[in-house]
Amino acid sequence: MDALGKHILAEFYECDANAINDVRLVEESLLGAAKAAGATVIGSSFHLFEPHGVSGVVVISESHLAIHSWPEYAYAAVDIFTCGDDVDPMAAFAYLKTHFKTKNATYQIVQRGQLNLPTLQGRKRL
Repeated sequence: MDALGKHILAEFYECDANAINDVRLVEESLLGAAKAAGATVIGSSFHLFEPHGVSGVVVISESHLAIHSWPEYAYAAVDIFTCGDDVDPMAAFAYLKTHFKTKNATYQIVQRGQLNLPTLQGRKRL
């Protein structure tokens, strides 16, 4: 393990607007994505905005999945942050791409807590 976790920053374009504006469906989708990744769900919290849009988070033992949607643009921004080697964040990405009926999706993977960086002499750790 070179890093403590992987943080996927996902962009979901051309989604089914109904799929990303129904708070119940969005929550079920993120919970399903966590399960598909092999994560352990601790809890979740979601909110439907007026006139539209959903924000929410699923807290997992291995970190979290979060979303904010703009159905008027058929777009959703999703974070999938997992720690350790036992969870597959790309499985969560694929699951959400399917459930949101996304026609165009991109992602970046950020390694969090890199363990192989050289130690900086004289720096204090907090």
